Amino acid sequence: MLNEFFNFNSKNTNLKTEFIAGLTTFLAMSYILGVNPTMLSEGGMPATSIFFSTALASGIACIIMGLVSKYPVGLAPGMGMNALFTYTIILTMGNSWQAALAAVFISSVIFLLITVSGLREAILNAIPNDLRLAIGAGIGFFLAFIGLSGAGIIVSDPSTVVGLGSLTSAPALLALLGILITLMLFIKKVPAAVFSGLIITAIIGLIFTTLGFGAGEMTMPSVPTQIISFNFDTTVFFGFASGFGEIFSNIPNLIMILFSLLFFTFFDTTGTLISLANQSGFVDENGDIERIDKAFIGDALGGVVGAVLGTSTLTAYVESATGIGLGGRTGLTAIFTGIFFLISVIFAPAVLSLFTSSVTAAALVIVGILMIVPLKDIEWDSMVVVSSTFITIIMMILTYSITLGIAFGFVTYAIASIADGKAKELNWLVWILVIIFIIYLFIGH
Repeated sequence: MLNEFFNFNSKNTNLKTEFIAGLTTFLAMSYILGVNPTMLSEGGMPATSIFFSTALASGIACIIMGLVSKYPVGLAPGMGMNALFTYTIILTMGNSWQAALAAVFISSVIFLLITVSGLREAILNAIPNDLRLAIGAGIGFFLAFIGLSGAGIIVSDPSTVVGLGSLTSAPALLALLGILITLMLFIKKVPAAVFSGLIITAIIGLIFTTLGFGAGEMTMPSVPTQIISFNFDTTVFFGFASGFGEIFSNIPNLIMILFSLLFFTFFDTTGTLISLANQSGFVDENGDIERIDKAFIGDALGGVVGAVLGTSTLTAYVESATGIGLGGRTGLTAIFTGIFFLISVIFAPAVLSLFTSSVTAAALVIVGILMIVPLKDIEWDSMVVVSSTFITIIMMILTYSITLGIAFGFVTYAIASIADGKAKELNWLVWILVIIFIIYLFIGH
């Protein structure tokens, strides 16, 4: 029956290969189980409940993707999306986490409608490619900054705004060791390098704590009182429902949030799925991608599930390439990945006590490094591109806001294009976005 549904023979795979690929993909993605609760809890959400929502939403979304699109692609809350959710929508814009979840739910439904209607290609072609690359890289720098500051490596300084923290403190030293270890594992191409780095760093942190170095520090790992728990904390489940009143009370604010969420979901998913489809051999000689429309639908449905269960926007994970590299070629790989996520819900206490901000700093920095790689494709000979790229990245970091970074980047791109005599080359949709951003920067912010 499985062979018939997933067509193992034509994909040159089998049940054993799909199982191993699914397990490998889960291990490569599983760092999100420690990182997501740490990040979202800074926005006032209960960490234990976020763990459950992350694990359940990821598990369900992976299974949906496997059944709907038959792609060997795993889904989970996106790195960058969780930063936008916490540090911009909640902390910078002043929304409650319930309102933020309501916005995630609305954006996921809109994304689903966009996918089904065929507007995806029109929107994709409207935004300059260099701006997309700059925004993705900016998020990478932003994630790294969050990781370094959370571990105390970078601290606030009244005289210089920011400065270097004490590297001899236990949290900072542990984070530095984690970054170096994870980087070496990644360079050595160790499977699930980020996950392995987190585990090794957590163990070193436990040793530190046991020896009394950093004991009592909230950012240091501690030995869990229990490994397995069936006391599920569902506080955030359906929390989005109570946020509709707040999010609709400020329409300009809602428009900016929805645009940011849709922008990241749209381009992050598009780029990731196209890349993974190509690696899986789903692209024909004409460049057409097999079942890509269903892959987008599966991804959008996953986003809706995530909002309902109480987590930031879910997206396709590029780490799925690890399972594809081991021969995973069908949706059964994604289903196995989802099953492992569902099983992981019983390990919440152990995970949350081990993956503190000092431990997860390594994941944020390494993912940040990977996210700036596409900058190599930017047109560095064009001052229009270079200036907007620079402004996007620097403002995203210094304003501590992904949305503000995008706003400044779009406005800079438009002004520079006018100066360069290339204003007519910009799509009309870009000009509408620029006007919205200008209003937001000078009036709405």
